[in-house]
Amino acid sequence: MGTRISFKRPDGKDAEGYLAKASKANSPGVVVIQEWWGLQDQIRGVCDRLALSGYEALAPDLYSGTVIPYHDAEAANREMQSLNFIDATDQTVRGAVQYLARTGAKVGITGFCMGGAVTVIAAARVPGLTAAAAFYGLPPAEVAGPKDIRIPLQGQFANKDDYVTPDAVNAFEAGLKAAGKPYEFFRYDADHAFFNEQRDVHERKSAELAWGRLLAFLKSHLG
Repeated sequence: MGTRISFKRPDGKDAEGYLAKASKANSPGVVVIQEWWGLQDQIRGVCDRLALSGYEALAPDLYSGTVIPYHDAEAANREMQSLNFIDATDQTVRGAVQYLARTGAKVGITGFCMGGAVTVIAAARVPGLTAAAAFYGLPPAEVAGPKDIRIPLQGQFANKDDYVTPDAVNAFEAGLKAAGKPYEFFRYDADHAFFNEQRDVHERKSAELAWGRLLAFLKSHLG
């Protein structure tokens, strides 16, 4: 449904990503951030689903073409550890936001796992964003803490998550509440990455509920 495109980062360098267009011109935009596996088919599928729901969706390729097989967590971790998260957010993600905002449309962001952490960082650092929705991902507090969030934030988390633990989610939520930030958090009795239908941890009921909540959040803030 979509196509691979090039777009400019604020520093003038080229970046690439997967763009799925909505049927209506000047539709709101959503930047979609990959898991640590790279720009997998599943992430492109999220873009396609968002396009069918009325959003122009762009997934920037943060690994520059590298895609990791789902079974190779060691390689995925190695690729993630080599990523400069601040450069990826301030330059590649911001470039994607600017690309989607070129028509004057509102732009939001969502991301999964590693992409969830990038989404939270973007909510603190990237101008031009209207709302952010993170799936089971949080950054280190020194990179972006609750008090740094500048836009409405939705969080969708798994209660059986060994990566982004319930305690970490509770602490971040408490920080958001204390700082008076606009947010909504949801928790599911599922495993990390429950939304990814290509993984054996996929939990359909939770994923469908999370998708509906994402669309409601985007509709509320982007239109």
